Amino acid sequence: MTTAPTTSATQRRRVHPAWWAAAATFLALLGAAGFRSTPGVLVEPLHAEFGWGIGSISFALAVNLALFGVTAPFAAALMERFGVRRVVATALVMVAVGAGTTVFMTAVWQLVLLWGVVVGLGTGSMAMALVATVVNRWFVARRGLVSGVLTAATATGQLVFLPLVAAVVESGGWRPAALITAGAALAVVPVVLLFLKDRPADAGVLPYGGTEADVVPPQRTGAARLALRALADASRTGTFWLLVGGFFICGATTAGLVQSHFVPAAHDHGMPATTAASLLALVGIFDLLGTILSGWLTDRVDPRLLLGAYYALRGLSLFLLPPLFGTDLNASMLAFVVFYGLDWVATVPPTMALAREAFGARSAVVFGWIFASHQIGAAFAALVAGLVRDALGSYDAAWYGGAVLCVVAAGLSLAIRRRRVPAPLPVGPLPGEPS
Repeated sequence: MTTAPTTSATQRRRVHPAWWAAAATFLALLGAAGFRSTPGVLVEPLHAEFGWGIGSISFALAVNLALFGVTAPFAAALMERFGVRRVVATALVMVAVGAGTTVFMTAVWQLVLLWGVVVGLGTGSMAMALVATVVNRWFVARRGLVSGVLTAATATGQLVFLPLVAAVVESGGWRPAALITAGAALAVVPVVLLFLKDRPADAGVLPYGGTEADVVPPQRTGAARLALRALADASRTGTFWLLVGGFFICGATTAGLVQSHFVPAAHDHGMPATTAASLLALVGIFDLLGTILSGWLTDRVDPRLLLGAYYALRGLSLFLLPPLFGTDLNASMLAFVVFYGLDWVATVPPTMALAREAFGARSAVVFGWIFASHQIGAAFAALVAGLVRDALGSYDAAWYGGAVLCVVAAGLSLAIRRRRVPAPLPVGPLPGEPS
């Protein structure tokens, strides 16, 4: 009969294994963010080479974004069943295959299949549900801070990849950029296999800052059934739907609008693609700071108030954006980049905290569904913005529409009723199952 490691044994370690797991997770998320941000730089080159409409290319982006989100709850359940390490390593290989084989495509349906479906499924398996899973399993102390740091990996990935990809596309075309993405995905696989253990028990320790009571046992039921049961139970609560609504708008106004269409919108006003991509990378720098700060604040401030403020400020910045575009950089556009960057995914730590508070032990899977709404919102906005551009010749209506949605999200966040004592979801049957 095995016994849990003692606190003194844990304290003798120079670095708790939780931090190695967090570091490997950060690297995987960094790569996933870079892989997702790459298509935004490829819109104009693909349009120029193949003559595909912006709306058609945007459809492939929408499929990628939607699958990135819809995959998340099932990926979280697969991590429960088969382990985090196996799921993440497999996802990285899928990204490499999907991105690498796009160099042979000749039709838009192949773009949808490869970059939309294959890469979307791969990156979706490394989405924010991975953050929730790692944080819930490995950390009790510093949960808000760690969730902020891991969420910030999406900003860092954008920072690393976008200027590089834009420069490669400008000098050598989009195909070398796709191959770089594939190679980067494969390079992360050994790190994940070496350093990302599935649970603290696999390293012979307790969760960081936790006790035996904080150890969450694995759920070995079918992954699909686990994900669907978590959805069925969570959907009976108002908190779930308020978080879903807010996160839908969060995705629409970040990945859907800005990440997918900022570069082509800037290009419409005569700004070079490399300059616009560098501005998005700058968004990533300030998002890194803003999200870590948000995680720190989440440990100290009511998460509902944080969400309300984040969404309201984001709406204001989108409302002010359209007149700032031009052929040259100006101080006002730089101010927008800084302001928007600080707010980019600062919503994730407080949303994750509210989900953990409301849904207890299965919050990682439930958060996967909440995050799915984020990416469905992103897909919706990516497609609609592309259609707006084709119909009106300008993105202005899309920016103003996003500003209005942010005001709605602020109201939804403030309407959430907090549950002061974390409680696990009831483990009940799915509709139609015997009780």
